[in-house]
Amino acid sequence: MPAIAAGVATDVGRVRKHNEDSVRVRGTVFVVADGMGGHAAGEVASRIAAETVVELADRTVLQVGDIVEQVGEANRRILASAARHPEQTGMGTTVAGLALVSVGGSRHWAVFNIGDSRVYRLLDGQLSQVTVDHSEVWELVERGLITPEQAHRHPGRNIVTRSLGRDPMGAVDTWVFPPYPGEVFVICSDGLSNELSLEEIQAVLLEHPDADEAATALVRAAVEAGGRDNVTAIVVAVQGHGAESDVDEDTTPRETVNGSSGESRS
Repeated sequence: MPAIAAGVATDVGRVRKHNEDSVRVRGTVFVVADGMGGHAAGEVASRIAAETVVELADRTVLQVGDIVEQVGEANRRILASAARHPEQTGMGTTVAGLALVSVGGSRHWAVFNIGDSRVYRLLDGQLSQVTVDHSEVWELVERGLITPEQAHRHPGRNIVTRSLGRDPMGAVDTWVFPPYPGEVFVICSDGLSNELSLEEIQAVLLEHPDADEAATALVRAAVEAGGRDNVTAIVVAVQGHGAESDVDEDTTPRETVNGSSGESRS
């Protein structure tokens, strides 16, 4: 059975003073959260979200409904923290991730998101966006009023329509499919997707088959392209070839923060 390799990278970017992104990897649960709210509150919200969701890795059997419920728990914890600390009022965060779940007795990938952090999937050399942005701009794209290329630079591209830190928080989107050896996932904050096109992300992944090197290269490319926001990426590679639909749950996560090895931080 193929193994799973994971690489993590994050950078504050060229404009922001603080990194409000949080990233967590534990077992076969991978999470990126992009905080908002200012005065370090965004960092608090994203950290609560990422730490809450990654607790799913401690469960023996994980199902899609567990992910949705745990994202809801993250929202409750964020609201409770803001209630205890008035200076955090209005803080929020996106969350996007990937987890290995049980469906019908076999293991499948579950992709999930709320907000505009994204998950991409590279399969047979072609990259596609799995998640749908919960943003005003993406709604314009879906209605055919603007193109995805125009959305890339639209002045309202950072306005999200769903996030954690709200009551009600809105629905969590999920997608489920069998693992495929050789596939690669990218989980990222919009600091990466706003700077790099689908084609550019695909080119980096094809150039760097190692998950750790790919994550580092993606974040570096986004910073070099402008770095107007915090940039975070997890690259998850299902190693091996062939059409097996099962994977080894032993993972080998490696992390890079601001270009050097170390612990992930928000």
